[in-house]
Amino acid sequence: MPTTRREVLLSTGALAGTSLLTGREAVSQQSDPLEEEVAAALNVWDFKKIAQQRLDQASWDFITGAAGDEISMRWNREAYDRIRLEPNVLVDVSGIDTRTRLFGQEIPFPILVSPSGGHSRSHPDGELATARGAGQAQAIMAVSTLSSKPIEELARVATQSLWFQLYMIRDRGLTREIVERAEAAGCKAICITVDTPVTGARNREQRAGRRRRQGSQTPRALPPHLTGYKRPESVEGAIFSTTLDPSITWKEINWVRSFARVPVLIKGVLNPADAQRAVQEGISGIIVSNHGGRNLDTVPATIDALPRIADQVAGRFPILIDSGIRRGTDILKAVALGANAVMIGRPTLYGLASAGPEGVSRVIEILRHELEMAMALTGRTSLSQIDRSVLWQG
Repeated sequence: MPTTRREVLLSTGALAGTSLLTGREAVSQQSDPLEEEVAAALNVWDFKKIAQQRLDQASWDFITGAAGDEISMRWNREAYDRIRLEPNVLVDVSGIDTRTRLFGQEIPFPILVSPSGGHSRSHPDGELATARGAGQAQAIMAVSTLSSKPIEELARVATQSLWFQLYMIRDRGLTREIVERAEAAGCKAICITVDTPVTGARNREQRAGRRRRQGSQTPRALPPHLTGYKRPESVEGAIFSTTLDPSITWKEINWVRSFARVPVLIKGVLNPADAQRAVQEGISGIIVSNHGGRNLDTVPATIDALPRIADQVAGRFPILIDSGIRRGTDILKAVALGANAVMIGRPTLYGLASAGPEGVSRVIEILRHELEMAMALTGRTSLSQIDRSVLWQG
């Protein structure tokens, strides 16, 4: 007998606090308005609204908060809204092809799941649910060093390729061990985050963490990839972390490249000079990112930074971009301005909180379908046909 939507939602824990009910209680439970909203959700914004209703305030603030006055986070979205598209009519668009290649692997569409930590705040199964949903949608998932589930468990449930995001930590031996674990689990790329020698002034996250600690009697455990890490009792300067290494340079990036057996990308590039240095150093690719606005507030939106970086790289390696992507038209604009693919962070978590793996899958599929529609309406039938001529000039 086929599984119903309600059974899927119950199995993923999306209906918080539900249990198996009979009789009048079951009839009442079947009309849960949030379940009905999930079934009717049409876009990322719908899933954001449902996620906010599902999550406690501390989890919601952690997911949606950013640095400082959250100006860069707002700009990430507003910048896409300012870019206008130029339609092209009377073109045969009966066949739309969104396939592309990244590091020798063909993928059906240019949308990847961006790495982020603590998916267990959004769903009881955490990143396991995300990996299942990404697999259902045929999307690559990048797993965070701060994942609440270890890479080995994720590899067992993943049906699509995994990448791994690496934070360079103070313990070099453990850093290498993490890379080797990721490769042994089958990860196809290592993405080193380079924009976080210190974290930003994440006031909303700080308040959320304070509320969470006040409501819990047990200290928060280290993420599983950092198990065994011996934090120093203190570090110099109040802004520095006991885990993240503020001293990393290109030397450390090349150290990872010296033993990594898969492509190594750097994540967190906004400056064209850094992109040019990445080309010179032989890096495999870059991710244009401002960490979702969570580190240095008032840096430009990633889509505003992309054109200058793309001009500097000139096609010599793949460019990915994250932050602010909420519509298929945003993906079209990113490809037009030089990205080979996009990565989605918060939208994934909205889907995860709303409906577990099914929610993740539906968010990705919605963005894919919106991209296909945007391509058809601008007269482009393949990604190779998308360039800056698709943008309205003047």
